[in-house]
Amino acid sequence: MNSEAITQESSTRICNHMNKDHNDAVNAYAKYYGKIQTFKSAKMISLSSESFQIKIDEQTVEIKFDHILQDCSDAHKTLVKMIKAIPAP
Repeated sequence: MNSEAITQESSTRICNHMNKDHNDAVNAYAKYYGKIQTFKSAKMISLSSESFQIKIDEQTVEIKFDHILQDCSDAHKTLVKMIKAIPAP
């Protein structure tokens, strides 16, 4: 299967999707991987093959992936794996 490369366009699309449809996951990434427990808002602002950035209130936090992403399909699988790795509160 031929998957889409990670580009500025696909990064914007993924971030918009995550912020609109999976804001609970973005908040969980901010708390667990960003190590910020208290905040008013968290928004995914960019994604690359190496990491993604979340704007948490006025601070931007970079969260690195455990491997270099191959494509958008790998990004999806990795983000799902990361949310499942977060312990239940």
